Amino acid sequence: MSQSNKALFIIFGGTGDLAQRKLYPSLYRLYIKGFLEEQFAVIGTARREWSDEHYQEIVRDSVKKLGGSEEQVEAFSRHFYYQSHNVKDTEHYNTLRDLSDDLDKKYDIGGNRIFYLSMSPNFFGTITSHLKSQNLVNDQGFNRVIIEKPFGTDYESSKALNDEILEAFESEELYRIDHYLGKEMVQNILAFRFSNPLIEQVWNKQFISNIQITLSEELGVEERAGYYDTSGALRDMVQNHIMQIFSLLTMEAPASFNSQEVKEKKMNVLTSLKQLSAEDVKANFVRAQYAHSNKKSLNGYLEEENVDKDSSTETYIAGKIELENDRWSGVPIYVRTGKRMAKKEAQISIVFKKSASPLYDTEETAENIITLYLGPSEGFSMTLNEKKIGMSMDTTIMKLDHLRSEGTIQESPEAYEKLLLDCLNGDRTHFAHWEEVSNSWKYVDAIRQAWDQSNEKLAQYEAGTVGPEEANELLAKDGHEWVWNPK
Repeated sequence: MSQSNKALFIIFGGTGDLAQRKLYPSLYRLYIKGFLEEQFAVIGTARREWSDEHYQEIVRDSVKKLGGSEEQVEAFSRHFYYQSHNVKDTEHYNTLRDLSDDLDKKYDIGGNRIFYLSMSPNFFGTITSHLKSQNLVNDQGFNRVIIEKPFGTDYESSKALNDEILEAFESEELYRIDHYLGKEMVQNILAFRFSNPLIEQVWNKQFISNIQITLSEELGVEERAGYYDTSGALRDMVQNHIMQIFSLLTMEAPASFNSQEVKEKKMNVLTSLKQLSAEDVKANFVRAQYAHSNKKSLNGYLEEENVDKDSSTETYIAGKIELENDRWSGVPIYVRTGKRMAKKEAQISIVFKKSASPLYDTEETAENIITLYLGPSEGFSMTLNEKKIGMSMDTTIMKLDHLRSEGTIQESPEAYEKLLLDCLNGDRTHFAHWEEVSNSWKYVDAIRQAWDQSNEKLAQYEAGTVGPEEANELLAKDGHEWVWNPK
């Protein structure tokens, strides 16, 4: 059942790609579903000199293919206003405050404000301090700040950034957005685990051999080359998306699905991470860079525009994460992510130990595997053993699939849509808390520091493949292999 919410959204970076591809379509979906009705408004801010009319035209273009009537699209766009803005100019915040107050009265919003910082983190402190000093923070309703990644470049920078923002806002007013936490199948991890006693009873080291997380991207760095060459796969994907998925897979059951309960259980996992020495990093992590492919006519990373031709930035990382707690000690969690791989695929595979029964303790008996498909395909599969048809008692592999149809996937709420609604409702469950961010950074920093002190060259993998051979060797030395290995 839908419910109406009211708020003024102020989007810093309102002319940007994220706003047009994700934020405006997500707000429109909430609008046509009834979660937003008439008591809302949006102010887009950026340096460009746009009029309200031009801004509204941009908004209409970004949502017109999402359904609804022309009248709905037009009515939705009339809630959008534009303010040319220099984030360093105090006077501009005064103008923004006056417009905000006028719109609050016009739409009877009640003082509720959501500030969305879709800009470089370098400006977060400047923006939040001005929001406070120039009285854009309203004491009549709620004030919430949504922050996009990257949240710092290491633990020290992220802490400095967090401290700066906390001078203007309370911690419970901050919503650090990780769009993976809004994905339907990522949220399904907890439902799949804790609503199925059959699954939860075997979700531990007694039965599970290893866990594999793959976030594979088919595209290269594209227009993000300038940013990516200073970041790399470790900071861009592991510190946030992979560590969040990892936490959901390995946490204990919370007493309820509220923000504090879920945070505490995730933190118990992150504080149980095995600390990494330089030797551990060398033995358990692989970094690589995609190279030119003649077969598929794809550029190598060093051939991409805006990439330093001597760059040692990794576009791929594979590694083994280990926990030191009662449930998971001794179970390797393998992770990998990379650009310009064979196909776009995000999936989790839970590999169970082979049967200990002398009846079927043979090489022909397959490992039981549960796979969660996070996207673009969504659903589950299970690999089991069954008796071959015939006179013997030999086994053959049986695969059970529950994959959502394309139509069903299209009906799923988009990640940003779900997270924006959570923010409207004051629900921080599916946002990253500072304690999670800081612990993830400390773990990732140990890997980065070991790499920076190492003279080893990056491995290479041909663009359009599954990654370097070194990643296969990482699992082979433990007696395992990757479940997902498309040709």
